[in-house]
Parts: sequence; C-alpha cells; structure tokens
Amino acid sequence: MDVTLVVLAAGIGARYGAGIKQLEKVGPTGEIIMDYSIHDAVQAGFNKVVFILRRDIYDDFMEVIGSRLEARFRHRDVKWEYAFQDMDDLPAGRTKPWGTGHAILCCKQYLDGPFAVINADDYYGRQAFTEAYKFLSGCRSDEKGRYAMIGFVLKNTLSDVGGVTRGVCAIDAAGVLTGITETHGIVRTPGGAAVQEENGLRPLDPESLVSMNMWLLTPDFLQALEEGFAPFKAGLQDPTKDEYLLPEIVDGMLKKGEATVQVIRTGDSWFGVTYQEDKPLVAAAFRKLIDEGVYRADLFSDM
Repeated sequence: MDVTLVVLAAGIGARYGAGIKQLEKVGPTGEIIMDYSIHDAVQAGFNKVVFILRRDIYDDFMEVIGSRLEARFRHRDVKWEYAFQDMDDLPAGRTKPWGTGHAILCCKQYLDGPFAVINADDYYGRQAFTEAYKFLSGCRSDEKGRYAMIGFVLKNTLSDVGGVTRGVCAIDAAGVLTGITETHGIVRTPGGAAVQEENGLRPLDPESLVSMNMWLLTPDFLQALEEGFAPFKAGLQDPTKDEYLLPEIVDGMLKKGEATVQVIRTGDSWFGVTYQEDKPLVAAAFRKLIDEGVYRADLFSDM
C-alpha cells in the first residue's frame, strides 16, 4: 500500500526569482524548505509524493524543483506525480484557486491509500513525518472517518518579526480534536503568545496545540470533499475571495459527527519564511540542526 505525501504547491509564483518565498535558499548547500520536507518524509517511509501545482508553472517547477528531487531520490523506490489546480471557470475578479480542499480533489486519481497533506513552504520537522507515517501505515483500507493531524505547540510556531495566523485546537481528554479556531495576528511576547486586538494584546496559552495544515487522511475523505464542494460554491459570500479550506471542512465533519481526528503532538519547531526578515533566522535554525546532527550539511548525501 502506498503512503503518500501531498504537497500543496499551487501558490508558488508564476515567475521564479527573488521574492518567491518557497524558493528561498535556507540550507548550507542551497536547500529550500521543501527539500527538507521531502527528505524527512521519504526517510520516515512515505513512498509516493504528489505535488499540486498550477498548470502554468509546471515547466518551471520541474526545472527548478521536480526533476532535481526525482534525481536525488533515484535510488529509492519513490513514485512522483503532478496534479493541477487549474484556474478555469473562476468568477470574474477572482485571481486565486478555490483553496486547499479543492486542491486535494484535483489529485484524487493519485490517492488510493492513506495520505498526508503539507504546505510547500513550511518546515515541519523529522518527528512530525515519523508520527505521520506511523499513523497512516496503520490505517485499514476499510476505515472511514478516522483521521489525524499533527499538532504543534504554539510557542514553537511563532515568528520573531510579525504576527501569524494559526488554527488553535480544542482537544478532549482522549486527545481527539473537537474544534479549530482560526486565529489571526498571533505575536510573540515576553510572556509567551498573544493576539493583537483593537483593545490591546490578549494572552494565549503558549503550550496550546495548533494546526499547521499537516493532515493525515484516508481516501474516503475525498467523498466528503466532493459532496461539499457544490454547496460551498452555491453559498459563496464573496466569490472573489472565499476558499474551500481543509480546516473548515474537517471542522464541519466533526460537528456533524462524521469524523474523528486524533491530534498527534510534536515537539519540533515550525520554520517558515512568512516575512523577508525570517530568512536569516530560518537559515540559522537549519545550521543549528546540522550542528546537532539532525541533518547532514549536504542534505541528500544519505539518500
């Protein structure tokens, strides 16, 4: 049975060059964040990778990322697939795709086993992929509605240079997700974490778990996506901006009792280039991981 990693990469800019955060070189030999994610996933046991792209960036993506990664892993039994989140049939004035839920629908022909979903521009850590593979490889083919997500400790996901948006998780005593609150403007403070609101800062528990969009799903989830997409489009409030988003879809299933989501905690720190000022901090974080022996300086030398 394939255990698949789905990489949400449709948001990469149409032209490569300075300012495309997914392509910022943060490793000592020019590695980008996506390189570390693919490396960690394959080392954990994932044997198929599906990139979700826009069709107009496919050639550039293959030149800069896809062909290079395939060559790096040529000695490993890894399958590579490319799916397209097209921009066809969008309402007038809309310039972006329909969101992460729609993106997964665009690659359904490649998902015949359990799969993890990640963002192309986020670093999740080796433990996250190890735990993800452990859960997914234990899924039975006939199971329905039993999913999981990797939960990150809020204090490990903050930027030192600005506010971030995080899905703050509500979890019951059994470690099962009961709801997600999308929270904007979370900043690091001397006391931990807080939300910037009109009347000042509202403290948040820095030990609370948040979603970084690392979902662990099974193929039956695709049916829920298909059934929900038409009602989503029929109920648009703002056709130019509304998105069909995985956290909202999962939250709706939880409220209807159609799914359970186990929250698997990881102590790894999240890295990402949200702001240009984040790049040197992320590069320093990877240098520290290399010094600690987590990675080799030449990342793929152990492949």
